[in-house]
Amino acid sequence: MTRSTEATPSSQAGEPVVNPRKGKIVLAHGGGGQLTDELIAEVIRPRLDNPILSELDDSAVLPAEAGRLAFTTDSYVVQPLEFPGGDIGRLAVCGTVNDLAVCGADPRHISLGLILEEGLEIDLLKRVLDSAAAAAKEAGVQIVTGDTKVVGRGQADGMYINTAGLGMIRKNVKLGLDRIQPGDAVIVSGQIADHGLAVMLQREEQTGIASTLKSDVAPLNRMIGALFDRVAESVVFMRDATRGGLAGVLSDLAERSGHHLTVDEAMIPIRQETRYAAEMLGLDPLDVANEGKVVVVVRPEAAEPALEALRKDRWGTEAATIGYFECERDGLCELITEVGGRRIIQKPYGEELPRIC
Repeated sequence: MTRSTEATPSSQAGEPVVNPRKGKIVLAHGGGGQLTDELIAEVIRPRLDNPILSELDDSAVLPAEAGRLAFTTDSYVVQPLEFPGGDIGRLAVCGTVNDLAVCGADPRHISLGLILEEGLEIDLLKRVLDSAAAAAKEAGVQIVTGDTKVVGRGQADGMYINTAGLGMIRKNVKLGLDRIQPGDAVIVSGQIADHGLAVMLQREEQTGIASTLKSDVAPLNRMIGALFDRVAESVVFMRDATRGGLAGVLSDLAERSGHHLTVDEAMIPIRQETRYAAEMLGLDPLDVANEGKVVVVVRPEAAEPALEALRKDRWGTEAATIGYFECERDGLCELITEVGGRRIIQKPYGEELPRIC
């Protein structure tokens, strides 16, 4: 966690901060002085510390290996900061880990940049950092560097997080949309739409709507690693179904590969309570974001071994084959509905559920 911190001032330059309110973030926490040192030493480092991070240099110095690197970056602005099944800290770590894993990489290192709003409860910050640390431990990655900024009230919705991640691509993995062929199977690793609806319903609780739904946010790299260990050469393509949901991934697969993709609605795993929640909010579950689901394209002969590998992991117990690519070259994804009808799956026009990641 670097010490090059700054504040976005809301008072005159040089104005001293007198008796900062105990237990809350103040602008001076981002000023690079004593309060910054205290925030890092007392709140941040104890929760994220490791030998690389403890150097507190402006960059993390990492061991290099021969091979291909995967690098990703993302930002997290979810509201509320805590929701059933997770929070912004767990979401940031898991989202970064999963973006690396679906590219065929073993995630190794993560950066964590914090943008904190004046007035944020420090106890909430501690919970988020503890959650991020727990998610990193679960995924087997290290948070090796970061930054802290403090902005004025009303400028960051409490907290924003930016991450970057590095991973090593497995030598026996080759993924690409250009590898898709007729007959290839499409697998989803479990129940869809839980994350977006859990976050949305948490907001709606203020209006008296309660729900037992929980976010599916989880690190998937160990499950994906087990899949590669079993059928690496037969895995054609992979993507996590986040914003845009399952519909966004499926329509993209068909359009960009040029092949017709047929999907069986009856085979798509979804909880009944999730379906009810989507109906209540007027949403298509296929369009709703997930944070712990991966869509995998495999050769047809590898579909069953792939399912076996996924189902052995706690995050893939309900994995299912939901569709197949056809010979027809029209770039469309067609859904066979549960009542026997057919409709084209299209990518959502916009973000129907804002601020969910």
